[in-house]
Amino acid sequence: MDLKQLEAWFVTGSQQLYGEATLRQVAANSQHISHALDRAAAVPVKVVFKPVLTTPEAIAQLCREANHAASCVGLICWMHTFSPAKMWIAGLSGLGKPFAHLHTQFNREIPWDTIDMDFMNLNQAAHGDREFGFICTRLRKNRAVVVGHWEDADVQEELGLWARAAAAWADAQGAKLARFGDNMREVAVTEGDKVEAQVRFGYDVHGYGVGDLVRCVNQVTDAEAEELVEEYLDWYAAGPGTQGEAGARGLHAAAKIELGMRAFLAGGHFKAFTTSFEELHGLEQLPGLAVQRLMADGYGFGAEGDWKTAALVRAMKVMASGLAGGTSFMEDYTYHLAPGGMKVLGAHMLELCSSLADGKPSLEIHPLGIGGKADPARLVFNVSAGAAVNASIVDLGNRFRLIVNEVDVVKPDRNLPKLPVARALWLPRPDLKVAAAAWIYAGGAHHTGFSQAFGAKALEMFAEMAGIEYVRIGADATVARIKNELRWNEAYFSGVVR
Repeated sequence: MDLKQLEAWFVTGSQQLYGEATLRQVAANSQHISHALDRAAAVPVKVVFKPVLTTPEAIAQLCREANHAASCVGLICWMHTFSPAKMWIAGLSGLGKPFAHLHTQFNREIPWDTIDMDFMNLNQAAHGDREFGFICTRLRKNRAVVVGHWEDADVQEELGLWARAAAAWADAQGAKLARFGDNMREVAVTEGDKVEAQVRFGYDVHGYGVGDLVRCVNQVTDAEAEELVEEYLDWYAAGPGTQGEAGARGLHAAAKIELGMRAFLAGGHFKAFTTSFEELHGLEQLPGLAVQRLMADGYGFGAEGDWKTAALVRAMKVMASGLAGGTSFMEDYTYHLAPGGMKVLGAHMLELCSSLADGKPSLEIHPLGIGGKADPARLVFNVSAGAAVNASIVDLGNRFRLIVNEVDVVKPDRNLPKLPVARALWLPRPDLKVAAAAWIYAGGAHHTGFSQAFGAKALEMFAEMAGIEYVRIGADATVARIKNELRWNEAYFSGVVR
């Protein structure tokens, strides 16, 4: 994913009142800021300067152009001078792309000795942006508001996070997600309204029988599979179960599954997919290694038919593009409840993305004890220590809720010689007792999207773009505060009409 192929349009508002000389200066200053943001390392997309807007017709036309420009993920809006906000009603009402409101000014400091009314007329963002903010609020427009001087690192970083969320939003529009089999039977949280998800998020969920995948797997030649096995042995440390005739057979079967899945997903232009260990008819083993490697290439994934999490992981993959730190499907699996050091051990049966690995993963084959198939291949590793976010999207019937827990990954207390799966050990913020209780009150799922590449702010911005509920469980969380927030959100969203 090369986010530099995408664009954010830098849009400046003014009016004809100030005359041509002032408007030329507004344009020059705006172009300077636009070019600086385009060069900023924290901003992952191209920032494209657009001519200064001074009439309702020009504003509406630019918004229409943005809607139809495939490369444009959204607008960065700034009012250099006073721009009467009624001019923006038609444009903003028809705008279908996200936008950020940059509340800044060209000069950093007041020129105390030389400031005059000409300077004041030119540099009016302090109240011009408030006029623009009012009309956005009056129109009930979701947007990000970023405040500060445009040269400051924190301002550029926040705009960069908005651009990442906007890129993920653009990626979801019209995206296709493949489900191999159905949801795990009798599980509640992985179910949901696919029609409402398409309305709200833009992606489309397609269901397929496992036989559809098996046909692609059976078309893979032995030579193709052996070539991929050689790649496995070059990239990963050959671990237990991979030696001998039985190991060779297991790796060969895993390679055929991966190549078949790749052919199916690429042929259908899918960006995410799900599997289910309850539906493996015709597959020799549960796809573990294949899923790990496909996620490392940017695909979203959800186990047991969990299409909501698959779509969330894909969105988080887009947000993480070009950043250090991995992003993966995850599951809160078991706890370490020792007083003073309560931790979560996150894992799944097989499917954590190798982008999270601390060092070179070990390629291993072991019995799984579930699914009733041959012993599956998988990559085994610990997840690197550091800050991360653990996120879940759930369907509450009348709305979707995005729940995010900020966590800190730590090294395992001891080795885990008999646990041959990828795993992460983390301390939830503020602690396990509060975080787990808040998560459960919020209805958070056991499947999540997990990332060490970015923080909660990008997910908050994504939730705003989607118009869904957002709940953050961080260092400042208390159970009482989260419960009150959930009650307020229930009242708010019960009265919202889409």
